[in-house]
Amino acid sequence: MKFSALILTAALLVPTAATFAQSFVSATAAAGDPATAAGTVTYFGTVPSNDATHEQYARMRQAFAQAQPTVVLFENPDMGTDSTEAATIGRTGPAGYARFLAQQQHVPTQRLDDVYAEYAYLQSKLAPEPLKLYWLLRQSQQFRQATGAPTDLVMKATRAFIASSAHDLGGSQHVIRTAAELRTAYRTYCPTGGAWWSLPATAFGAAPTGGPAFVLSTTRAVNEYRAARLATQVAAAVQAGQRVLVVMDRSYLPAAAQPAYAAQTQPSR
Repeated sequence: MKFSALILTAALLVPTAATFAQSFVSATAAAGDPATAAGTVTYFGTVPSNDATHEQYARMRQAFAQAQPTVVLFENPDMGTDSTEAATIGRTGPAGYARFLAQQQHVPTQRLDDVYAEYAYLQSKLAPEPLKLYWLLRQSQQFRQATGAPTDLVMKATRAFIASSAHDLGGSQHVIRTAAELRTAYRTYCPTGGAWWSLPATAFGAAPTGGPAFVLSTTRAVNEYRAARLATQVAAAVQAGQRVLVVMDRSYLPAAAQPAYAAQTQPSR
């Protein structure tokens, strides 16, 4: 396949630079054993941008300097880095730049996402046909958003996704094998969903809206799985005494980080 609750006892700390429009919040884990050094976690919320002059990149450098992480957790597939900051940002955006800074400081990195585990989780929730339908709809929407492609090219790309899905999606080779079968499945599971090729990005977002009930409920299930995985990864690292820096889309920041983060992101007067 190629595609793409442990509870933390923590106190949120507001950093000194409270006027940052794009900033970070940190939490210090409470040590269960006085003899054990507590780790820390710093959340850096990002916005999608491949512009190396975007202010968030200077702030990310500051987050690294302040947090001095011993491990960096990042989201999205690892697409490597380039030889310069600008080239890395231009090709891979915030997640790539987080890896670039980590490499410079010889800090290990871990991915937040595990597509194999996520797919296995969805297999426990959905039969092969609705699972494949959701995956194809999400792939098509992501392709349209990333490229700005017109409808005919989105449909062409989706046919390619269908063709590769027998290999990409284990156990789904006998369902939705053609574009016609995709349309039929969409009418079955999303009878009032409008055109399948034009679902809004919000239907697959952090707080899903604007799509058919089937898509929204599946996206919520995916988000719950990702949030639980994040909590487990962070808790394990913090309990091991690590200084953790989490770089992720600010829309997906964990609920515990949201109040302090929201307070920090108010425009400065």
